[in-house]
Amino acid sequence: MQEQEFRNLLDKYLNGSISNEELEVLEKFKKELNSGNHEVNFKNKADKNALKESLWTAINAKTRNAKKKKFANWKIATVAAVFIGLVSTAYFHLQNTTTAISNPIPANAITLELENGDIKVIKEDGKVEVLNAEGKVVGKQDGKSLKYVDTNIKKELAYNTLAVPNGKTFKLQLSDGTIAHLNAGSSIKYPVQFIKGFKRQVFITGEAFLDVAKDPEHPFIVNANKLNVRVLGTQFNVSAYPEDETTEVVLVEGSVSLYTETEGYDTEKNTLLKPGFKGSFNKEKNHIITNKVITSIYTSWINGELVFRNMTFENILKKLERHYNVTISNYNEVLSKKEFNANFGDEPIENVLEELKINYDIDYEIMEDDNIILK
Repeated sequence: MQEQEFRNLLDKYLNGSISNEELEVLEKFKKELNSGNHEVNFKNKADKNALKESLWTAINAKTRNAKKKKFANWKIATVAAVFIGLVSTAYFHLQNTTTAISNPIPANAITLELENGDIKVIKEDGKVEVLNAEGKVVGKQDGKSLKYVDTNIKKELAYNTLAVPNGKTFKLQLSDGTIAHLNAGSSIKYPVQFIKGFKRQVFITGEAFLDVAKDPEHPFIVNANKLNVRVLGTQFNVSAYPEDETTEVVLVEGSVSLYTETEGYDTEKNTLLKPGFKGSFNKEKNHIITNKVITSIYTSWINGELVFRNMTFENILKKLERHYNVTISNYNEVLSKKEFNANFGDEPIENVLEELKINYDIDYEIMEDDNIILK
């Protein structure tokens, strides 16, 4: 249900103009809220929080009125009961989904969204236990690594989402033993527990290197920005940033099948990737091409290095922005489409800019708030 629709129905109830049909809609919505199959869609967190407070006021007012006044007939009593039950349910639903409002999340924090919608801040030097909906420990964080365990207690799929901001990387081990290294500005949605009889599927935005645990009975599928990567056990890098024109998969070991969401899985039609090859999916053209590459160039980021070969300057800048969590404004447009080779170790952004200046005569100025201007 959309926010405005929800507000309109509540307003009609409060001014006495709600019809029996509209009342039934509210009652149905209440049941869906209780079952967890529905929610109110808000434009922003401020609107959600404001409505939460107004709902709480309405609950108190209606409850007081119900105690003071004897209802003349069963229909009025039923309407009031529906309203109080609905608003109470909606309030506590909103209360559960706005945890982050009362506990603001730092702008540059690694976050973990749990299956119930709660969001935890992951401190890079911290140690945290991850609990499931039943309160059982399913994962443990130790510094820049989070490891899930196979408890075999889940009967249905439930997902967590790990998000890594620009300037940081993180290591995740899934319950089946699969390891995912997340690059800056990336996120992964994954099952808390993999369940026998279900395919192993995760959803990645940004860039990740995966070392997939072998399980012939349960193929591992990565959904990466309209491209699916299907494997049984292998090592590969996937880069699927929303702002990039292409999604890239570089295979280090094993074999993978690439197929688009519209194409579906078909062994005869899908693109089979061999070790040492890169598959590039053009999102505009909905087309996949392959070419041989040096895989270490695409996986060097795991060790904090940046290696660029025949890459356009504008794409290099994107990677620098993510890696260092800075904003770069390029006023030298002549360079944008030119291709460059560069190799940077784990060093400060100032050193990188100096090398660009020395090797390619690119002048720069570092402004406040991590803003960089290239001239």
